[in-house]
Amino acid sequence: MSESRHHTGREAKASRPSSWTVLNGRVLGPSPHLVMGIVNATPDSFSDGGRFPGPEAAVDHALDMLDHGADVADVGGESTRPFAQPVDADEEERRVLPVVRGILARRPGAAVSVDTTKAHVAALALEAGAVIVNDVSACTADPGLLDVLAQHRPGYVLMHSQGDPRTMQVRPGYGSVLAEVARFFEVGLAMLVNAGLPEERIVLDPGIGFGKTLEHNLTLLRGLPLFAGFGRPLLMGLSNKSFLGGLLGLQVDGRGPATQVATALAWRNGAWAHRVHDAAGAAQALKLVEAMT
Repeated sequence: MSESRHHTGREAKASRPSSWTVLNGRVLGPSPHLVMGIVNATPDSFSDGGRFPGPEAAVDHALDMLDHGADVADVGGESTRPFAQPVDADEEERRVLPVVRGILARRPGAAVSVDTTKAHVAALALEAGAVIVNDVSACTADPGLLDVLAQHRPGYVLMHSQGDPRTMQVRPGYGSVLAEVARFFEVGLAMLVNAGLPEERIVLDPGIGFGKTLEHNLTLLRGLPLFAGFGRPLLMGLSNKSFLGGLLGLQVDGRGPATQVATALAWRNGAWAHRVHDAAGAAQALKLVEAMT
């Protein structure tokens, strides 16, 4: 896939896919953008680990985000920050399932995603009512996840990473990060479709911060229009990421305004979906840039 010319904001807006088919054929959108609110049921996530100690606090947080700008609540029970230690399936299930069930008990019909690499956890979450699987490993951590996707046909986030959380930031390197991520999407889409997951169920995530240096991340953000050729929505996970700290000298708890600016600029460059900690702030930034573009 060759690199496209640079898109203006108007061109990127016109070419951006604006809907996503998820479990049971439910369609999210069409809409100008989609906000995925992060619900970390973990003690050690890099930005808000331990802030919601227990299912009830996590459910309250999810519902608050759904009331203030989030279209999807993305529930995760295993940190994927650099150098994070893995969590076994039983512990991840214990953290995640009560939150998924609690959200849907109090908000039937809410769009819930499960952030997991494990087939067992994904299957249980989908059976509990989740409609999306957000998998940072592209089915490499647990090949059985591909069978779960083919059986249930949920929405799926195909995300690029170089290495796993324990190794990805040791010495990341690319000949061309844009070309290699584009090739990853090409191969991954073919794998998923051949396994039985319809293409309209898949969104693409270049994996900002997952096996990338500051310059790799910036190159991807500048080059987002290249990925428009796949015809699938782009999801960006920029929220409070370390590249903002490296570029601006900000600690994690001071990266909120930078996240909003970066999210708006990513939308202008072609991204449709945005995974964030502050759903209200992201929704405001996206509404503003949409009105001004």
